[in-house]
Amino acid sequence: MISKNFITIGIGAGQTSRIRAVEQAINQAVKSNIDLSECVLASDAFFPFKDVIELCAENNISIIIQPGGSIKDQESIDACNQNNMTMVLTGIRHFKH
Repeated sequence: MISKNFITIGIGAGQTSRIRAVEQAINQAVKSNIDLSECVLASDAFFPFKDVIELCAENNISIIIQPGGSIKDQESIDACNQNNMTMVLTGIRHFKH
């Protein structure tokens, strides 16, 4: 989900791929002519790979909130640091599988 000023502007629902979900949410926001540099990306799934972080950086999203908990969290954290982005790890999983 991408949000700005407490308003949801893009949702990547029902995707089996994290990157596809983020692409879908970004596309919705772009179609609404929203400046993504003032937006936050929030996810109920962790990001164990840097691909989502890099996609956000390419689209000027600089804040990410996610539960964390992957054994590869450091890869995402390092990608955020390299792109001067903020990442909040909530430590709370909203679903289990």
